[in-house]
Amino acid sequence: MSFQITVSDLRQYEYCERIVYFTHCAGLGRRRPGTYKMREGALEHLRVNSLEERRSLRTYGLSEGERQFEVRLNSSKLGLTGLLDMVVVSKTELIPVEYKNSFNGEVGANHRIQLAAYALMLEEQWQLPVKRAFVHFIPLKQSEEVPIEATLRAKVARQVAGVRRMVEREALPDATKVRGRCTDCEFRNFCPDVW
Repeated sequence: MSFQITVSDLRQYEYCERIVYFTHCAGLGRRRPGTYKMREGALEHLRVNSLEERRSLRTYGLSEGERQFEVRLNSSKLGLTGLLDMVVVSKTELIPVEYKNSFNGEVGANHRIQLAAYALMLEEQWQLPVKRAFVHFIPLKQSEEVPIEATLRAKVARQVAGVRRMVEREALPDATKVRGRCTDCEFRNFCPDVW
């Protein structure tokens, strides 16, 4: 079975492996039942792009550079594809930035793996280093820096292999241990064992 792994798959796999299972193995990927939060997040992304164009780069520790929005990335090495919200390009580095429509202001493990995957893909395509990334929390109007360390980079390759193995075997993984995540899940009706 050949399929394209997306950076969103990696993020979801870290959050709850079943989301990736339902997307790729149960035939629900094309009929994803988007939630209210997902639709609102998409609208907020557009609004933030227009605001971001007018801001200085001080948040990212730069005095000069260029922003590029909705950057399509592909990696033949990793077998990954993704759409990055924004990249800040300076002469010496690339800085991936992801927007999150969240009030908690915490960068979760799923967001860290997402940023690391984007970092590796940027380096492969653009031949500039990525040492750090940012998550911008839209409602809080604040950004958190995330160092892109060697352990996080290595985890990306392990996660890609884990996703590929799970989908090839078509084996339903265990549900997340954090049951609070199930409340707003787009696939919650397909997980009767968590209720």
